Amino acid sequence: MGKRDDLIAKYAEDLKAKCKVTPDMALLTKVTIGCGPAIYDNDAQTVAASDKAELERIKANFLIKKLGLKDGPALIDGINAAVETYGKSERNKYRAVFYYLLVKHFAKERAYA
Repeated sequence: MGKRDDLIAKYAEDLKAKCKVTPDMALLTKVTIGCGPAIYDNDAQTVAASDKAELERIKANFLIKKLGLKDGPALIDGINAAVETYGKSERNKYRAVFYYLLVKHFAKERAYA
């Protein structure tokens, strides 16, 4: 297994253990690949959920640009739901897992078809 496969396995474990979600491995793999080189960077691989600027970037760059959602209060509600699912006290929220939760929340799996 390569490094990306190891990370995908770690993300799947996070979804099971911390989020209580059974992952769709094909979708998780596609979301992870979509994150690009960020998954290998110690700072970029995690989401700082307490940083409002980072959450705005996720809204603009991922939810609106990547998933094609319309701007509105539902987007921040979805981000907050992902934070709740992952656990507010969980310090290391992996970007690929967080994005996976958002894709599932907004039922936008077809963006990765």
